[in-house]
Amino acid sequence: MSHQIAMRISQSILALAGIAIFVLVITGSIRAVAAEGSIDPADSSDIAAAEKETIAPVNIPGASAAVTVAAAPSESIVEDLPSATASPFVVKRVLEIDEPFVHGYYKWDDAGVPDGEIVITVDLKAESMSVFKGGYEIGATVIKFGDVLKPTPTGVFPITQKSKDHISNIYDVPMPYMLRLTNDGIAIHAAEVKWGHGTRGCIGVPHEFARLLFEQVKLGDRVIVTNGKRIHMGDPIVAG
Repeated sequence: MSHQIAMRISQSILALAGIAIFVLVITGSIRAVAAEGSIDPADSSDIAAAEKETIAPVNIPGASAAVTVAAAPSESIVEDLPSATASPFVVKRVLEIDEPFVHGYYKWDDAGVPDGEIVITVDLKAESMSVFKGGYEIGATVIKFGDVLKPTPTGVFPITQKSKDHISNIYDVPMPYMLRLTNDGIAIHAAEVKWGHGTRGCIGVPHEFARLLFEQVKLGDRVIVTNGKRIHMGDPIVAG
């Protein structure tokens, strides 16, 4: 009788051991599956970097400056934006314009502005141009631009030619203080800027503004042409 009791106790112990092993196997499998779906803390910086690289341009209203800008970042990456003194491609000043910003009007003020790279921005929707020197807006004007037959292209264009007394070889008309943007004739130049008047794709600015601009820029300086994209002071200028 005692032998039978001992056998039953041994069988019970073996059964309990088997259950324990089974539970351990199941628990290990669950942990492995969970680990596959989790994010390694060491990879979090790479993911954050990828999120920054996918920020798309958006429209942001702001003063007279017309520029392509980065989309509003999430709160997690605000600290990574350049400060207003960290980069020449950050707007550090926008001109104060108290007068009516109408066709034929311009403002230019480069007094005390330190040397820096010139970036010209054009907003076709606002019919305006801004000139930045090292991030400081030194010029702003109302423009005229392409008509429906020959629209002004958008994009980032380096200045490839300067010609003070240029004559168009396509239309045989004067284009004073010409700054060439494309090989097919698109340029910035002096013109009579009136409401309702357009161009054949070029960007026309008041004569004196064109002269001041011509004296400031050099070959290779970039012109950013957009259609409704603008910035606030302190925002980065994305110049391509």
